Amino acid sequence: MVTELPAAQPGARNGREEGVWQVLRTVMDPEIPVLSIVDLGIVRYVHQDKGATRVGITPTYSGCPATEVILGAVHEALEHHGLRDVIVETVLSPPWSSEWLSEAGRWRLELFGICAPSAQRPEASCPRCGSRDAELVSEFGSTPCKAHYRCGTCREPFDVFKCI
Repeated sequence: MVTELPAAQPGARNGREEGVWQVLRTVMDPEIPVLSIVDLGIVRYVHQDKGATRVGITPTYSGCPATEVILGAVHEALEHHGLRDVIVETVLSPPWSSEWLSEAGRWRLELFGICAPSAQRPEASCPRCGSRDAELVSEFGSTPCKAHYRCGTCREPFDVFKCI
């Protein structure tokens, strides 16, 4: 089993791997188009293996309907940049964690109206006014990986990533 750094800390070891990371930084999440799959933290690794480059992708939710779209977008982006000997694989263990979001990704999510809890700040806080007075409205938000909340202060609805 290959254990690599999450996307927030990619550790490319050669020029080809760094080139792949650069391309992956341009692939946007189809459900949250304000951040790349690298900022989302779902790119688990990029490494050379027997002449091919392997890319591991961990969905934010094990049943994520966007996974196939993301895998297709990764293949398309890499092929567009002339990177053809690439194997893209789904990695389910360990499961994705919101801890893998980059700081830029957290900032973009907040601007987009989505709260991304962390181990240091596990409670839901309103991305608009910052209040921690939030109530759960539904276990499922706009996508299965998010829950829907309402702010008790400004009354605005918002989504919260479930995984921390």
